[in-house]
Amino acid sequence: MDRPAPTSGTPGDQTDLVPLTLGTIAAWCGGHVDGDPDTVVESVRPLDRADERALGLVADPRYVAGVPDSRAGAILVASELVERVARIDDRPRLVVDDPRAAMIPVLVRLDPTPHYEAGIHPTAIVEHGVRIGEGTSVGPWAVLERGAELGARTRVGAHCVVGRGARIGADGYLHPHVVLYPGAVLGDRVIVHAGARIGSDGFGYVFEEGRASKIPQIGRAVLGDDVEIGANACIDRGSIGDTDVGDGVKLDNLVQVGHNVRLGAHGAFAAQAGVAGSTTVGPYARVAGQVGLNGHIEVGANVTVAPAGKVFQSVPEARAELMGHPARDAHESARIWAAEKRLPDLRKRVRALEKELEALRLRIDPASG
Repeated sequence: MDRPAPTSGTPGDQTDLVPLTLGTIAAWCGGHVDGDPDTVVESVRPLDRADERALGLVADPRYVAGVPDSRAGAILVASELVERVARIDDRPRLVVDDPRAAMIPVLVRLDPTPHYEAGIHPTAIVEHGVRIGEGTSVGPWAVLERGAELGARTRVGAHCVVGRGARIGADGYLHPHVVLYPGAVLGDRVIVHAGARIGSDGFGYVFEEGRASKIPQIGRAVLGDDVEIGANACIDRGSIGDTDVGDGVKLDNLVQVGHNVRLGAHGAFAAQAGVAGSTTVGPYARVAGQVGLNGHIEVGANVTVAPAGKVFQSVPEARAELMGHPARDAHESARIWAAEKRLPDLRKRVRALEKELEALRLRIDPASG
């Protein structure tokens, strides 16, 4: 192993970056400026939180009315809304088709994430047989176990553990305190936030005579390219096969993915969602916070599950929209909830009808009383 020269891991100096102007941003995102293109901005913020050096965001018609009261030095506005904004405000405007997409190059420029120099901190532990690509940075007290592989320009934060034989592709970033269990595989450009665990044992036991006997988990956790894993998320290794997370999948903080799960490419799973073992989810899933997916089921492509939904059975249909507990078609769930609101009144009406029927029965057949 070629060991780069030690480095302190101090963030790169960003003080020499030139100021941002509306003209510069317009060139990046393909927009145009109404007003002074040399207007300098230092941040992008919501209208109600912007100051004189900020670019206030107007991406939705709901926010147009708030423009006059904003302190923003300039306005980032959707082209479809620019006439409405111009009628009530004369500040410089950066006009784009999609303000949220236009923010990306600006936020990249303003990203406070430190840029570390290549090298291995003196306190890091690097075992025999570790392969480290060119331009890689390894932070303080990180541990790289025997046979681990780090791709070019990958950053490993302080106190991370890269287990025996684990592999990370190029341009990866492990934030502090990430643990990759032995054999875990990460593709290129994978970001793993602090405290996440990749490749931990799945919840597999055989219950005999009142005792739980552990089933050895010998598979791997395999992540594709461009995956991002939130803080304190957990992805279990497979039991006898692999747990697969497809290219471009995004997991929020505190998401749990069980053993042998397969997540299709470009899915997004919000905070506290959980996918139980051996479940397959198609590509482009949109799973909201606190959703639970039962084990050993199949969910189709482009599925959307609303917050706190619980999916107990397979939903193979593509583009299904689910809501509720248990999760049903979103429109059906909405009708059920609407009916539930009327239940107290319906109960009173049923009791009144029962009394009327009883009185009618007694009039028809007094002897029956």
